[in-house]
This record gives sequence, C-alpha cells and structure tokens, in this order.
Amino acid sequence: MSLTESHPPQEAPVRGRPRSEAVERAIIEGTMKLLEDGVPLAELSIERIARTAGVGKATIYRRWRGKEELFVDVVRSTEPPDPELPGTSMRDDLVVLLEALRRRGLANRTSAILHNVHVQMKTSPRIWAAYHNAVIAPRRRLGLEVLRRGQQDGELRTDVDLELVHDIVFGPMLTRSLLHPDAELPEGLAEQLVDTLLEGLRPVSSPMV
Repeated sequence: MSLTESHPPQEAPVRGRPRSEAVERAIIEGTMKLLEDGVPLAELSIERIARTAGVGKATIYRRWRGKEELFVDVVRSTEPPDPELPGTSMRDDLVVLLEALRRRGLANRTSAILHNVHVQMKTSPRIWAAYHNAVIAPRRRLGLEVLRRGQQDGELRTDVDLELVHDIVFGPMLTRSLLHPDAELPEGLAEQLVDTLLEGLRPVSSPMV
C-alpha cells in the first residue's frame, strides 16, 4: 500500500473503545524500527507496521485514521514535548516557546532518525499537511495568542501586525535550527532574541509634561 492509497471506509477508527498505551507504544516503536532499518516512508504500509508491531491492522485503524495521522504521532514521540507556559508575561511566554524551538532544533541535529524522518516527511504532501495541521499550526496559533495577550496588556505596541511580529520573533530561531545547521544554538539564545526584539516593539512611554 502506497502513501497515496485511500483507506477502506470499514476500517475507520471505532470510537469509544478503551485505548491501550502499551499497544500504542508498540505500534509507534514498530514504525520507528522500520524507519531506523532504512525503510523509506513511501514503502511503509499499515500491514507492514502491524506485522512489525505484532498487532492486527484493525488495531492500528482503531487508533489512527491512516498512516498520515500515525506518522504525526511517531514524529511527535521523538521530539521534546511542548512546554507549559508560565503566563506571567508575554516576554516570559515567548522565551519558553523559543527555548522549546531551540531544543527541537538541537534534537533534530543530534537524532539521525528524526532528521531523516523530517526530510522524508516533506517529500510527502499528505504527511506534511497532516503534521502541519496537527503540530505546526497549533504552535503558531499559540504564539499569536501570546502576542495578542501582550498587546492587550500593554507589553506590545498596538500598531503592529501580529502575524508579522510572530515571524520576526520566531524567524531567527527557525533559521538557525533548520536553514543553517552549523549555526550555534547556545543556552540563553531564546532570552537574547526576545529581549532584543521587544526592545523595539514595546509601546513608547508618553513624555512627561
């Protein structure tokens, strides 16, 4: 079965059935084993994954609607978890989000399998779209919400485009993490980026009369 094959409607996930963390872990680890053995994403099938994990195909379809959804969870299982935001200020929340991005960049550099999966994932429009919708888009929405709250709380100028500010804040870390793999990602970089950028984005205090 190729990545572009549709799935039989009778194999849609059955809702309400108890989930087993051990079974899900076995399926994710089975998928990772195939990837570590050099099996390309394009050659992976639910049948092959089920055989490696020691489960039936229906067991996988009860948990994931298809390979795209499963691969998103496989990739997420190899990444550092998304952080809890302190909520103390826009500045502190942005530092936490950028630090999480820095750590994901480091993980992508040090894990050959994670780097390989990310590269292959981008060659499959359906898998990349699933990852974007499930992971990247929610992270962007969270970043925009942090900026919106900061604007409402007077930490950010009201005359700036939040979408543009988001790109300005997160762009440098993304550039270092993804486009320039030899660029340094030192500790403290998140704080340095946020503080440098916010210096020019804070509201200007009214002059004293």
